[in-house]
Amino acid sequence: MFARTTMSPTPRANSLRDLGLDSASNPIVSLNEFTYKKRSEIYGEKEPAEYVYQVKSGAVRSYKLLSDGRRQIGAFHLVGDIFGLENGGEHRFTAEAIVDTTVRLIKRQSLEIVAENDAMVARNLLSMTTSNLQHAEDHMLLLGRKTSLERVAAFLLEMDKRLTAADIMALPMSRRDIADYLGLTLETVSRVLSRLHELGTLSFIGNTQRQIVLTDRNRLASLDLQS
Repeated sequence: MFARTTMSPTPRANSLRDLGLDSASNPIVSLNEFTYKKRSEIYGEKEPAEYVYQVKSGAVRSYKLLSDGRRQIGAFHLVGDIFGLENGGEHRFTAEAIVDTTVRLIKRQSLEIVAENDAMVARNLLSMTTSNLQHAEDHMLLLGRKTSLERVAAFLLEMDKRLTAADIMALPMSRRDIADYLGLTLETVSRVLSRLHELGTLSFIGNTQRQIVLTDRNRLASLDLQS
């Protein structure tokens, strides 16, 4: 499962601040790094949730395979994001590298021990859990109530907040990924993106059309058109 291209023979001592977790005591913990090739599985659904992960480079998708064979993507994890933090003892989703991706790992048990003795870390973990719950609720609302145009617009605005550098949004995920995240078909996503381009709300850079410039964010945010 692991492609150990960057891992040291033994865990390296690091501060929890390297994971973006503030700490009153700044405890030293053991972090490992693993690199996964594109489309490699990081962990599978129902596997023991023994580690917590952070994306150092690349991007990760979390998904479930439905009984009819369809794939439902629940979240995209981008650089700096922490994922794999579960309420129970097993992972509820499968996590897979979208592109060549390097992640940091910390044993969940180690993190829980630190949290028991450090109120700031405990608050950070609670905040992450709350944020994940809010994202799940927002995603459920998006899937259940919005038109295809609204879904794609909401996705672009979400990625705009998380990805934009120098006004260019470079999407690591494919249109198939976007479709499986939004509960749409690939053809619908392509059609809606073309329509948004015609409406003047975005433009494409390059042949792959994964680099996008949002030219009218206000219109995109207030869009209320039928697909």
